[in-house]
Amino acid sequence: MTPEQTRALDRFLADVERRAYIMAHVATKSREDALDLVQDAMLTLVQRYHSRSEHEWGPLFYRVLQNKIRDWRRRTAVRNRWRGFLTRWRNDENDETDPIQQVEDKGGIGPEKQHLIDQTTKALMTALHLLPPRQQQVFLLRAWEGMSVARTAFVMQCSEGSVKTHYSRAIHALRTELREYWQ
Repeated sequence: MTPEQTRALDRFLADVERRAYIMAHVATKSREDALDLVQDAMLTLVQRYHSRSEHEWGPLFYRVLQNKIRDWRRRTAVRNRWRGFLTRWRNDENDETDPIQQVEDKGGIGPEKQHLIDQTTKALMTALHLLPPRQQQVFLLRAWEGMSVARTAFVMQCSEGSVKTHYSRAIHALRTELREYWQ
């Protein structure tokens, strides 16, 4: 790999890191599992697809991440079946303090507006956790990542019609769940 390719790949991974983590966290509800999944997806992209062109990295990365999430769900289901537990979900929200977010923003928004934003974000994350896994991922890829229907279908390994159906159902469910925040 040339130094230019290495820098381009580093930029790409730095750009998608946070969004990919949030997607994995929504899917797993576990900080550690989400970090592991994102790291595995990044490693797979670097090992197997570094020679591909830059415009292919996005869909390939998200496809790898979706496969990692799907594999994680399967492993978790098998583990839970053997252990006799119905769920393995943990609530790590209180343990996830980001030191950067603790720094006061001198030129930012006021505390009232920040409180409203925090409440809205928490409500959105809660509503996303209530969605079925396919709807979660389609919503995040379409709305958050801004992927087209075709790219989302490629990443999710399903038809474009399925993407449209899942996205529509996710939007309707989120609107119902978040009706007090829609104005």
